Amino acid sequence: MKNGALSAQEIERLVKLCFCKTKKGDEMSDGLDVIIVDDDQSVCKVIAGMIKKFYVWGNIVIFNDVDEAISCCLKREIGVAIFIVDVFLGGKSGFLFLDSIEERFPSAHKDAIIISGMANDDIVNMCIASDVNYLLEKPVKPYALQLAVRAITEKYLNFAKKLMQDSAYAESVARL
Repeated sequence: MKNGALSAQEIERLVKLCFCKTKKGDEMSDGLDVIIVDDDQSVCKVIAGMIKKFYVWGNIVIFNDVDEAISCCLKREIGVAIFIVDVFLGGKSGFLFLDSIEERFPSAHKDAIIISGMANDDIVNMCIASDVNYLLEKPVKPYALQLAVRAITEKYLNFAKKLMQDSAYAESVARL
């Protein structure tokens, strides 16, 4: 930063830190990854298959073990991702998972899609209390999933676009 102004490279770096397009693969990337956490591996694979049909802004990473998912997320440098989380993960809850990674992912709850085989008023109330805006029932319908994932993605695309178009705004974000 020279004389308080960000260079084009610094603005681009900021955008990449927030959101960048990456190749698909098995490991977490520097992009906006989709992290799926469900104790049923077949559910993870089905959801990952649905997402692969339309999603290009990061990798799709699946976890069947909630503790492994927490550990991996907490080791991550960039704290931005989309989370698709089963409400019940063996003996733990999806909300506990989101709470556990909130320090690294401050928007984890807002960027989460909760899935449940038996949604009810209590789960809806837990979503609202936890600031989770998306709840899908199993079996997950492809277009409902696509809409939820793309709505979260669009939030980050709009933010990156604003950073690129408004250098004053980008500078204020850089000071945070």
